[in-house]
Order: sequence, then C-alpha cells, then structure tokens
Amino acid sequence: MLPKHLALASFLATSISFTAQAADLPGKNIKVQAVQSPIAAENFQTEIINEALNVLGYDVQPTKEVDYSAGYVSIANGDATYMTTNWFPLHNTMYENAGGDEAFYRKGFYINGAAQGYLVDKKTADKYGITNLGDFKDPKIAKLFDTNNDGLADLTGCQAGWGCEGVIEFQLDAFNLRDKINHNQGQYSAIISDTIARFNDGKPVFYYTWTPYWVSGKLIPGKDVIWLEVPFSANPNGSDTKLPNGKNYGFDINSERIVANRKFAEQNPAAAKLFEIAKISINDVSAENMLISNGENSQKQILKHVSNWIKANQALFDSWITEAKKAAK
Repeated sequence: MLPKHLALASFLATSISFTAQAADLPGKNIKVQAVQSPIAAENFQTEIINEALNVLGYDVQPTKEVDYSAGYVSIANGDATYMTTNWFPLHNTMYENAGGDEAFYRKGFYINGAAQGYLVDKKTADKYGITNLGDFKDPKIAKLFDTNNDGLADLTGCQAGWGCEGVIEFQLDAFNLRDKINHNQGQYSAIISDTIARFNDGKPVFYYTWTPYWVSGKLIPGKDVIWLEVPFSANPNGSDTKLPNGKNYGFDINSERIVANRKFAEQNPAAAKLFEIAKISINDVSAENMLISNGENSQKQILKHVSNWIKANQALFDSWITEAKKAAK
C-alpha cells in the first residue's frame, strides 16, 4: 500500500491545474509532517492542506494520528510540522501549555462557525418542556434520561483529554448538577453510536456533540433533537457564550485554525502563507463527514472526497498556491 502522501499525489494528479518546474517549487526537499486526532472526520481537512503542500513541492509525510495534547507537544518540539484542527478557543489551554505563541505559528481561520453543546431528543423535550440544562435540577427530568436506573441523567459526553471535557466538568459544578447528571465518557464514536441506537429504538437521549460532524446529519437539530441552552455563561475560558440572538448554549462558537511549528513557518514563508489564507466552508466539511458516516470511510474514498472538493473549488485552491509562491519570493 502506498503511503498516504504518495497515494494522494497519484490520486489527485489529474485534478490539479497547477504545474511547475521543480526549480520553481518553494518546498523542494523539505519534509512536512501533519498530525491529527484519531477522529476520521478530521482527515478531510488535513489532506486538503497536505495536497496544497504537495503542489508547492514539499515532501509530505504520511499523516500521524495522535491525541490533541500530544499533537501540540510534538509540533512545539519540531517532531511534527502542523495540524489543521486547533479548536479556537476550546483548545486554548492545551495551546498555551505546550508553548503558546512562542512555540507556534497561527494566523488565519481555516473553518469558521463550529458550534457545540448539549442536545436531547425533541419528542421528550416537547412533552416535558425541556429547553435548558438547568431543567435537569428537577429529579423527574433527570430520571427521564437515566439509562442504568441510578436516578441520574446519563449524558453521552466528551472523550477524556479533549477540550470539551474541561468545559462539561466545569459546568456540572457551576450549575450544581453533579448529583443530577452522570458524565459518561469513552471512545466518542462508540458511545455516540450507542446513543443513536437508543434514539432509533424510541428512547430518550441526552448527549454532547459539535459541528462540523456527522452526528447532526443523523440526529437533525430542530427535527429529531433540540439544542439545550444553559442557565448562564460558565466555562474555563471565562468568556460570555451568549449569542447575538440571546441564546446561550454554553460553548463559544469555535473556529478550526491551522497551527504549525513557529521555526518551520519562519523558514518556510510559502507554507506559512498557505496556513494563513486557506479557508474551507463548514458546510463542505459537514457534507464530507456525512459521506464518511454513510460508509465512505476508507482512505481511498476520503482521498476521492478531497479530489472532488478541489475540482469543485479549483479557483480557490489555485489562489492559495499563487499567494504561497508569491510569499516565497
């Protein structure tokens, strides 16, 4: 089997309109190493940037999967080059703990408008008038979502070590819900699959999720489930999470940003410019994530998604390459 970067270069060769002589390529003979979390749905945005770097002549190594915190440390230490999924501001603590702006290069916003929060099934919400996480202070409401008969609501929560874990744990204390809600944690794709199965069996469900991700394509907000508001803003960042429309779902609206090793970025202005200006639509990511959830989850199929996205956005992709080359001169 070919390494990811060779497979991608071969697979996309016919779809890229840019051609250049080797001498014109700013990344010639320079290795780059992307890292990402084990979440398969993040592979799409990583491989788009890998392909752009490949077109710029960089020697793109196969992407390595690591936990977020380990990814920041490896980039700061120079063992890896970059990742595309710096959740801002959710990952602020991990970013700062690994070295902050002195260790990392971070400019621009790759994906904007990422929401996250708590949801329950609409049928139960409508029947019992549930609209707010604070409603779970009522033992009768909490009991509706009890899956193990201990009297507490069971929240399908955040995988240990992720940024959302700290927010949920903070809020359970801030809202005095420790004795009403169990924060169930585990491998997220497994526990959310169990939750979806419960929903399909007609049972109440209570879970955390984020966008862009395929879950909201399976359990559609407004149709199958509803977002819960929170009693007030309370999170480790100390930020006000109330939206302009007055709604408050307890989490900042996040962006995904590309974070790279600062020394590498300073020595490679073409790559730095690419990391700064690259932008993709959150709706495009959600659509691709749905393809993955529907079974198109092999590496070859994900590379096909990347190829199709580049074809559909060729002018945008080419503009990244043009600007990156200009930055190298």
